[in-house]
Parts: sequence; structure tokens; C-alpha cells
Amino acid sequence: MIERDAKRRVLRSLAEAPAVVLLGPRQVGKTTLAKEVARDVANCLYVDLEDPADSARLADPARYLAAQAGRLVVLDEVQRAPGLFQVLRGQIDLRRRDGQRTGQFLLLGSASDALLRQSAESLAGRVVYDELPGLTMLEVEASAQGRLWLRGGFPDAFNSPSDSASSRWRLSFIRTYLERDIPQFGARVPAHTLRRLWTMLGHYQGGLLNAADLARSLGASTPAVVRYIDLLADLMLVRRLPPYFVNVGKRLVKTPKVYIRDSGVLHSLLGLGSYDELLSHPVVGASWEGFAIENLLAAAPFGTDACFYRTRAGAEIDLLLLLPNRERWAIEIKLSSAPRIGKGFFLAAADVEASERFVVHSGSETFPLSADTLAIPLPALMARLAALD
Repeated sequence: MIERDAKRRVLRSLAEAPAVVLLGPRQVGKTTLAKEVARDVANCLYVDLEDPADSARLADPARYLAAQAGRLVVLDEVQRAPGLFQVLRGQIDLRRRDGQRTGQFLLLGSASDALLRQSAESLAGRVVYDELPGLTMLEVEASAQGRLWLRGGFPDAFNSPSDSASSRWRLSFIRTYLERDIPQFGARVPAHTLRRLWTMLGHYQGGLLNAADLARSLGASTPAVVRYIDLLADLMLVRRLPPYFVNVGKRLVKTPKVYIRDSGVLHSLLGLGSYDELLSHPVVGASWEGFAIENLLAAAPFGTDACFYRTRAGAEIDLLLLLPNRERWAIEIKLSSAPRIGKGFFLAAADVEASERFVVHSGSETFPLSADTLAIPLPALMARLAALD
């Protein structure tokens, strides 16, 4: 059992709000985390909406939930019961009037945008959203960090007895999403088309998203490809990193960058089964960049916004973190343990008036690169971010 850093955030949110929505893709560990949280709560009930027996108990949800007043109720795969959100609103308000103002419901969901739309309409002002990422560099031993990059952050993939077993798990995970989970969200997309698109996005890792080019390669329309990518993003499998806009009098890149969020899924889509194959593949630098971004965002304090910055002239910041305290952290990501940075990063950092400047690298030492720029290992910068939360 790996102790998840997100547990502290969920417990804090439950102490502050009536309901908490915990988002994350399938198999990332939401149920395990919820049961860990339940052990720390004196009176808790777990209901799995994928279990027919549990679902049957909610045939009359208002009456059933009213009988659970005073308990923390965990509802797993809540996106399967969209009509439940209106009932939850009434239950939350009733419990508030009876003095139970916080820690009423923990809702687990596997689809971000669909679930957010459902809950936002009914639970506005009553809910806090937390996201459970895959395992991070701060949650595994230092000796296992290379394995984490190769296999990705899904616990079953990371903990597999061998790289080949992990690869088989990830390929099964991809197939399950394509053949079962995505159709359950109402998407009428042929599995082989979505698999091709997913793989093509892997080759685009860290690049600017060009839906028109992808559409031509797939033989599909551009609007259809945009919908497919929206779906993968809603399922928290793909990240579109938006550009940062600032009035600097320069021509800015205004297209998002695209990443496969889990490095292990990326490597499986590209047929990379071993560390040696990864290191010799052209995607290695972009893979490390995406891996670093996901880890940094997992450690960043609640309310952090993330983007990138690039001008047509070549000034660029790989990751710009807009922190809740209004600071801007400019971060360059390098795979080398002896990183060097060009003039473009310094120009970009000046454009956005960055308060902190870091170059994340794969080594183990922290050292200055200039008077205001620090080279730092990924786990060390994650620890700095986590200390702000």
C-alpha cells in the first residue's frame, strides 16, 4: 500500500465543505483512497454505483440518503447516476439546517467535464473538486523513480512484477477504455479510429495541437477530431496545456500543447516496453517533459493554473504556474542532468514578469544557472510546491 499525498487534501476538503468530488481516470486509485479516508472518519458508508446491489439501494435515493444523516456517504462512479445530483442538493441543505455543515458526501467520478457539468448545476456553492493523479515522484522511493517514468502512475502498472507484465496491464487498460468505457459515455466512435488518434497524439507529445492535420491523417473531419480529443481530455487521459496570453506587444502562439497524461500509457501506445527502448526513442525528451508537468501539477497548491508561453520569435517557457498567491513560476524542463538554457527562456520569463525561474532536470543536484534561475531536480521542485499548499 502506497500512502497517497492526496489523502490529506481530501480530508481537508471534507472538513471545509459539505461535498467533495474526487476526480480521476479509472484504476488510478480513487476507491482505495476513499476507503482509506473512510477509516479516518468515525461513521462512513460506501456505495458503489457500478454494483447492482448497491444501486438497488438507491431506488428511492432521497429516502435512502435521508436515513444516512450524520454519516459520510461515499458514492463511487457517481457519473452513472446523473439524476442523483438534484437529490444530493436537497440532502445537503437538510443536513446543513440540522447542523452537519461539512463532511457529508464524497463523490468519486471518472469523467471530469461531464461530471462537472452535472454537479455544477445542482451543487453550486456546496462542493469542492479534488483530482487524484497517478502515483508521483514524491510517493515512491527514489530508486523506483525511473520505473515510475517508464510504467506510469497507475498503481497496478507501477507495481507489476516486471516491465512486460506492466506493459500487458497498460495495453489491457487502453483496450478497456476503447471498447467499454468510452462507449458508456455515449460516444459513437469506432474503437480503431480512437486508438489511431490516441497513438497519433502520442507522437505529437508536447507539440502544438493541430486538429486539421490529425483529421487529414485519420480521414475524419476536423470537428469530429476535436470532439474525440475533448472526450479523451474529459476522461483525464489527455492534457491540453493552454497558452498564456499577456499584452507584451509580440506575436504569441495561441494554440494549446497536447500531452498524453500518463507516461506509461504514452509508452504503450508507442510500443516502448523497456527503459532502454524509451531512452533511444525520439519521444524521450517530450515524454520526460509531460511526466514532469503531471508531477508538478500534482504537487502544486490548490487553485494553481498552468499554461505555457511562446512567442513567434522563439521565446518560450515550457510550464508557467500561476499560483494562488499571485506568483508566476517560469519552469524549463530538461532531461539532461547538466542542463543549459538559451536566451529564449530568459526573454520569456521577463515578458511574463516571472517571480521565480527554475530549470527542472533529471539529476540529483540543485545549483544556480544565473543570478535568478535555479537548476533543480523534479522531486525537489515538487517539494517546494507542496510546501505552499
